[in-house]
Amino acid sequence: MRKPDRFNEVVEDVKKMGFNPSKFQFVVAVEALISLSKLTWKRKMEVYERWGWSEEETVSAFVRCPACMKKSEENIMAKLNFYVNTMGWESSPIAHVPELMLLSLDKRIIPRCLVFQILLSKGLIKKLVSAGKLLRSKESLFLEKIVNCYEEAPQLKLYQEKLDLSK
Repeated sequence: MRKPDRFNEVVEDVKKMGFNPSKFQFVVAVEALISLSKLTWKRKMEVYERWGWSEEETVSAFVRCPACMKKSEENIMAKLNFYVNTMGWESSPIAHVPELMLLSLDKRIIPRCLVFQILLSKGLIKKLVSAGKLLRSKESLFLEKIVNCYEEAPQLKLYQEKLDLSK
């Protein structure tokens, strides 16, 4: 339940961002934006800005994936810190794949990135895989294309064992 004036304001803001009112993403964006106060929206914009995202990149990420603004500031910071400082990735390209901000750091991001780093360090893969492909692919595809292909790296069995333990 929201005040009608606030609801109308959010609907207009979402339209101005370029959302199509006849698409489901419009509803998702309204729901996301209405759940945030203006101060909270501003603080989250500042968090992304601290990691080098421009205002345009952050709004564009929101348009692609409205839920990326619903994550806590701590969650956003932790993920971007891992991507940039641990993985050595540039921050700005992540804005083009904002779904990466929705993934679980402990259950998906860290385990898959560790597998990738093991394979890279052993010279088993030479081609850099995009963060989107590495992290967004279905578990079965990740296992088939990355983990199961490289039996020379016994450390990868730990990834499979972790999956078995979590069931």
